[in-house]
Amino acid sequence: MKKKSLIVFSLLATGILLSGCAKWIDRGESITAVGSSALQPLVESAADEYQTNHPGEFINVQGGGSGTGLSQVQSGAVDIGNSDLFAEEKSGIDANKLTDHQVAVVGITPIINKKVGVDSVTMAQLKQIFTGEITNWKEVGGADQDIVLLNRASGSGTRATFEKWVLDGASAKQSQEQDSSGMVRQIVSDTPGAISYVAFSYVNKDVQKLKIDNIEPNDENVKTNKWIIWSYEHMYTHKNPTSLTTEFIEYILSDKVQEEIVGKMGYIPVTQMEVKRDWKGNIIK
Repeated sequence: MKKKSLIVFSLLATGILLSGCAKWIDRGESITAVGSSALQPLVESAADEYQTNHPGEFINVQGGGSGTGLSQVQSGAVDIGNSDLFAEEKSGIDANKLTDHQVAVVGITPIINKKVGVDSVTMAQLKQIFTGEITNWKEVGGADQDIVLLNRASGSGTRATFEKWVLDGASAKQSQEQDSSGMVRQIVSDTPGAISYVAFSYVNKDVQKLKIDNIEPNDENVKTNKWIIWSYEHMYTHKNPTSLTTEFIEYILSDKVQEEIVGKMGYIPVTQMEVKRDWKGNIIK
């Protein structure tokens, strides 16, 4: 009897036998998605729901920025690289070795401390603020308060998108940098005179969105490209992804997730866009 017990224990320890039933234990399968913090909340939410409906399959979601996501997936260190950028935009990334899955669109907006006293600036003024030419809010009709710049880290896709459309090749003034969108929002909320930028999905009542040329940063204006600071949310994979990787991305692109999760979390389903852009920013038919 003792010998039989040892055999059963050994089988269980190696993950072969489930019980007295004629079933095999499913060791499970796991994948890792790394990168864009703007896309992270959506992927995390979809992963939670997917795992609930697929016991034994695990999706590990991490941030780190778009640059990290692209480099990690290219090297084979992760299964999915989440990015606000096209792979073609990132130095050192060979887009031909990756497959692009555009799962959503995200608008990006300047956010300011609620006591700044400004509702809208021109695009030229916003550029001057981030290059350091304008240093006090009174110069754009606000309070007599020094402007405190807060940038995203250099590998951030959100930063790259913001600078592409706002700075137009100019260099941002050196300032404090933060990798986390949530931390950016917190610092802007707590710091008099602060300004930064985040994806629409990170805006809450603690900060104020800033209009540009009196154009409201909202989904409807992104869909028509009236608000130009937006990007596709990409999930890049290897050319030959694992079955779980393929199934999870198909799940995110499904009508159910696009309709029930994407829009409700502050993203825009790709199918709702009235324009398309290529990696150079050109509108395409």
